[in-house]
Amino acid sequence: MTKSDTLEYGRVLDLVVAVLETDEPESLWNLLAEHLLDVFASRTVSITELHPADRTARAEGWAPKRIGTAISRHVELQVRQQHPLIGYLTTGGFRPVTVAGICDGWRGSACYDQAYRAFGTTQQLGLPLAAAHHTARIVVFSRRGTDFGPRPLAMAERIQPLLIGADRQQRRLRQLRDAAGAAGVDDVVHRAAEHGLTPRELAVLSLLAEGLTATAIARRLAISPHTVKRHLERIYRKLDTDNKVSAGLAARRMGLVC
Repeated sequence: MTKSDTLEYGRVLDLVVAVLETDEPESLWNLLAEHLLDVFASRTVSITELHPADRTARAEGWAPKRIGTAISRHVELQVRQQHPLIGYLTTGGFRPVTVAGICDGWRGSACYDQAYRAFGTTQQLGLPLAAAHHTARIVVFSRRGTDFGPRPLAMAERIQPLLIGADRQQRRLRQLRDAAGAAGVDDVVHRAAEHGLTPRELAVLSLLAEGLTATAIARRLAISPHTVKRHLERIYRKLDTDNKVSAGLAARRMGLVC
């Protein structure tokens, strides 16, 4: 890895940490996308949730900022046109790939033509965040001209675990907010902050309260069991507890989990 790549990785890591430590990670997805735009020398970046069965999609982050009015329509159309990345994800593919690398007929396809008309792009790289039959989440980098080569693919593989961890925490916080109801959206995060708990620790605590082991929590949040144990040590200290059961009970009593 070159010195330049190491610096870029460090900057991506700093931004991911910012996403993990905010109570509104959605607000930082666009900032992250803006930085990734430069790292991958792209014309556009989109962080998208796909629903292949319903042929719908939703862009959650994008860059540059000006494409915001067009990106949602674009990703919806790409899903209806059965973009090659959808087939790749739903058949178990999960490594970062170039679209030209998985689709021999990419150039001249309906998806290719649509991307060129919308943004003037001809090459795409997909970095999966989550993949299932009904829902998939992916970062798509697009550029014009030369395809993404070995170096950007290697960088995509290197930062993929960081982005997956940030994405999973974002979804976990959203689940907590949905469970709290519209009126309690901000209350849970604010109550956690009053006890010194970060959004990351709140996500870990909520899974702990569901009865998950450290290994299962690590799997759910895409972090190591050792990292989970460090989070638990801090949680126990902040809640003045010394085990999983008492921490779960304290969290419910404080209204931090349902």
